[in-house]
Amino acid sequence: MTEAAAEPGHAHRNQAPVRVRVRARWARTAVRLTGYADLACARAARAARPLRAAARWRSRLPPTAWDALLAALLLLNVATTRAPHELPVAAALTAALTLPLLWRRRAPRTVFAAVAAAALVQWLADVQLPADVALLVALYTVAAASGRRGTLVAGAVVEAGALLACLRWSTDGAFLAPFVAVTALAVAAAVLGVNVRTTRAYLAALEERAARLEHEQEQQARLAAAEERARITREMHDIVTHNLSVMVALTDAAVYAQHRSPDKATTAMLQISETGRQALTDMRRSLGVLRTDEPDARRHPLPGIAQLAALADQMGAAGLPTGLDVHGGHAHIPATAQLTVYRLVQEALTNTLKHAPAGARATVRIHCAAATVTVDVTDTGPHPPQPAAAAAVVVPPGHGIPGMRERSAAYGGTLHAGPLPDGGWRVHTRLHLDSAGAPPA
Repeated sequence: MTEAAAEPGHAHRNQAPVRVRVRARWARTAVRLTGYADLACARAARAARPLRAAARWRSRLPPTAWDALLAALLLLNVATTRAPHELPVAAALTAALTLPLLWRRRAPRTVFAAVAAAALVQWLADVQLPADVALLVALYTVAAASGRRGTLVAGAVVEAGALLACLRWSTDGAFLAPFVAVTALAVAAAVLGVNVRTTRAYLAALEERAARLEHEQEQQARLAAAEERARITREMHDIVTHNLSVMVALTDAAVYAQHRSPDKATTAMLQISETGRQALTDMRRSLGVLRTDEPDARRHPLPGIAQLAALADQMGAAGLPTGLDVHGGHAHIPATAQLTVYRLVQEALTNTLKHAPAGARATVRIHCAAATVTVDVTDTGPHPPQPAAAAAVVVPPGHGIPGMRERSAAYGGTLHAGPLPDGGWRVHTRLHLDSAGAPPA
């Protein structure tokens, strides 16, 4: 039992060093492979340095310098390979073929015509030159700068020149092979030029589209800013005009009642204070300064149809008895539409409070339907003036009615505001909930 029990223990102790040696061998192999990979990366980086340097050097040179370099190399080739008695003619023809390439970007068709004419003179003089590659460069330039018709005409000229050259200079009757080779080079030059022209046009279209989108975004930003300014202006006008009008009326009532009825004066002063606080709350909310985590945001939600009763009581306390009649439920009406209804009624009652004589009464009727909300505000002011008297009355323009028209138009409604035949004033509109921002079809 003791030997049997000891044997597994000895086996375990013998296997442990083997696993350690295997792990060490794998670790050394991994280190060696990592070193090889680092060495390969370093060699590749050193090999790529001349290429990167050449690319930087090439980008620094102007494009015309490469054309001049090509002409210089071809002239050098002629000077080193031609016999002295052939050198003047070969050098002159090489210069005639290559020097026009310096202006190929400014006038590609004219340069191609000059190079083609020089090639024709070369063919007539029966002189073979490596400078004929200038025809391919000129063809590439025409294809890159001209349309399809110009490319086809230039390609046809090069093809005709290739046919003439192969007919004259082909050796041992081997006409087809050089003609196919030259044709392939011409087609490659033309295709490369067309691809460059297409790429340039595509990039230009992308740049134009990006500029147009940026301009449209700037216009939309300006329109959004103007719309936001108009919204804040309307809100400030409604809030300030209404609350100041109510506060002025309550102040007059408090001054009048301070000696005869101090209790009424105190009540009026408390209402003035509450009106001022409400005005400040509405102003902070309209300007976006009131944060949602403040307690005032929960105590004073956006005013809507439910707050019209409080508005009517406020106007009654300011001296304008106001009746309210709401038909239909308004729970399905969006908060923004309810705010529009509230502001319309508030502005109409404020105008009545400012312009109607003492003893006038106002009536507010709201009809809520599934897709529309009808607002009707009337008052019992004086009879409209006669035409002669109306011509003598000059009413200064204000922002109340235009602001109401803008609010109504935001929900596809048309606001009607004007005097009634039997006296008084009426403001009427209908908001379309299913077509916010556009009149119904």
